[in-house]
Amino acid sequence: MARLAQTAGLTDVQREILKTVREFVDKEIIPVATELEHRDEYPQQIVDGLKELGLFGLMIPEEYGGLGESLLTYALCVEEIARGWMSVSGIINTHFIVAYMLKQHGTQEQKDHFLPRMALGEVRGAFSMSEPALGSDVSAITSKAVKDGDEYVLNGQKMWLTNGGSSTLVAVLVRSDEGHPEGTAPHKSMTTFLVEKEPGFGEVRPGLTIPGKIDKMGYKGVDTTELIMDGLRIPANRVLGGQTGRGFYQMMDGVEVGRVNVAARGCGVAQRAFELGVSYAQQRHTFGKAIAEHQAIQFKLAEMATKVEAAHAMMVNAARKKDSGERNDLEAGMAKYLASEYCKEVVEDAFRIHGGYGFSKEYEIERLYREAPMLLIGEGTAEIQKMIIGRRLLEEYRLQG
Repeated sequence: MARLAQTAGLTDVQREILKTVREFVDKEIIPVATELEHRDEYPQQIVDGLKELGLFGLMIPEEYGGLGESLLTYALCVEEIARGWMSVSGIINTHFIVAYMLKQHGTQEQKDHFLPRMALGEVRGAFSMSEPALGSDVSAITSKAVKDGDEYVLNGQKMWLTNGGSSTLVAVLVRSDEGHPEGTAPHKSMTTFLVEKEPGFGEVRPGLTIPGKIDKMGYKGVDTTELIMDGLRIPANRVLGGQTGRGFYQMMDGVEVGRVNVAARGCGVAQRAFELGVSYAQQRHTFGKAIAEHQAIQFKLAEMATKVEAAHAMMVNAARKKDSGERNDLEAGMAKYLASEYCKEVVEDAFRIHGGYGFSKEYEIERLYREAPMLLIGEGTAEIQKMIIGRRLLEEYRLQG
């Protein structure tokens, strides 16, 4: 089937990677996604397949056993995977963010210790910023680390931890007042700790508990949990980068590329919704002809396709900007905002095209309809993206004199 959202200027290697991923999605993910999602079952066989493809090490440098590919390549792979089942892209995303943070900010010892095993998928990453009363206000974090000899003692409760049960390495953002006097700006007294743990639920290491999965409306299969630290002891050499007080900036760097990922997920889900809508519209007949021949449906398809194209273009632009080494918070914010909003609208239009059948669990669009809302809040709400975009625009267009 001819498809939307083609990307110009790709190398032969990039095209071959994307072809391989798309074939995997069509053969191994789409046929089983809805059934696994309805059972809220972790897709272990799919994850094993992604390991074999090397996708857990896609952006990890070759010197650590990865493929050393760009953010653009990664984002386009995520787009393909989300087209099959958004939950699978979430399993990779948090792993990718932790690997990226290690690559950019880790000490040499931390890179040597973690990245080779992360490239193989043997160590699986997750990251944790949010807390039960936190929302979008990261500066209000209350979880805390206190220095005790050569260790830190961590206490607090974290929330909305994707891959909380299946991960074995969690990047956790907490307050650390050591070396930061009272009155220090909140974002300058935060530290990221690299917390190793066993997979599973319950007490996964002394002082660290991962309760059971949070029951969600959609985005099922992937485990979303809380994380409770009660006297959790972490050696000082597991402070990301080896120095306290830099955690906020490290996390924001990770979230910035994470927003490109969420934009890619929105593009992938929207593409699948369009595929389902345009296919159903040619099969369903009313008043003696396929509903695709009715002008009202053609208008919907035209709007849906235009939104898919626009979101994809903005996502690609944000990824290429980051790959160039330039600041991309404006482009990433715009891409995430537009792709998530358009995804919701395209999915809803595909749902409307299906009519009453869209409400049936037998049809794939029902699953997409429950998954799309997560993208509106993941990696920052639409309102947060608008704040980022607005502030950056004022920086760029500030009046002189």
